[in-house]
Amino acid sequence: MAFGLIGFILLLMKLETLITEGWEDYALVDSGLGRKLERMGCYLIDRPEPQAMWQPRLVQEWERADAVFMGGNAEDEAVHGRWQNQGIRHEQWETSFNNVKFFGRLTNFRHVGFFPEQCAHWEWLDSQVKPGMKILNLFAYSGVHSLVAAAKGAEVTHVDASKKAITWARENQDLNDPNWKIRWIVEDAIKFVQREVKRGNKYDGILLDPPKFGRGPNGETWDLFLDLPAHLYDCLEVLKPDSGSFILMTSYAIRASAMAFGQLMADMKPAQGLQIECGELFVQEEGEGRLLPTSMFTRGVRR
Repeated sequence: MAFGLIGFILLLMKLETLITEGWEDYALVDSGLGRKLERMGCYLIDRPEPQAMWQPRLVQEWERADAVFMGGNAEDEAVHGRWQNQGIRHEQWETSFNNVKFFGRLTNFRHVGFFPEQCAHWEWLDSQVKPGMKILNLFAYSGVHSLVAAAKGAEVTHVDASKKAITWARENQDLNDPNWKIRWIVEDAIKFVQREVKRGNKYDGILLDPPKFGRGPNGETWDLFLDLPAHLYDCLEVLKPDSGSFILMTSYAIRASAMAFGQLMADMKPAQGLQIECGELFVQEEGEGRLLPTSMFTRGVRR
């Protein structure tokens, strides 16, 4: 009986493993003891990674790191740390993926301005987006998803509650084409989508990368496990019913599973007609090395 139920769920939902092997401007060099060593352009960067519970293999490579993140809390971004920056002169550098350019940056919460594992999503977006599509990017941060979609001729609405993040995203567009159609909105993502529902606006594609916890520009609070179901329902309400429309969600909430988010989406009435996939994103060490799990994703496409 249990086996039959599991089989039924898997028939409705496809589990995927998306692996980033690196590209010209990025590689995972080594990992272990709660940290990861990455090559970003010509720099080696050492930063925390709680899921790297094994032993590092290339001990001498770690000694060559140009920047090392110290302190902070990998599970709570409100606890800031600091960089020991020996070799990155301006604390940012220009990088790219395929033909899209963006800046890498050393932030005080260990991130670097982009998430390398999401290149699997960038490739997927490149195959899904068609010229003239209307794309909504929520919790959009520095905007690499927005840039990939705009480069394919989409009209992108980029929403983030942080003015600083919007500034970074604009700077990233300036590296590319200022004529790309991106509308920048500093606003709480929940309230923005609620208003879009009332206005009757619809989108061909919706991207969201919600944090575990967050705070909006006017003191709004966000808790992923409490607030995601209602927000996801509203997102599906503003997704066009047309064939080819899609939704893509990424989550870095470790105390959950990909299946939990996939089943949440599948259970919602507006998700009818979506072919839903869910799974994990991994980065592979150079030389067909170990797989480092980073996050979970759920996506659905209308067929």
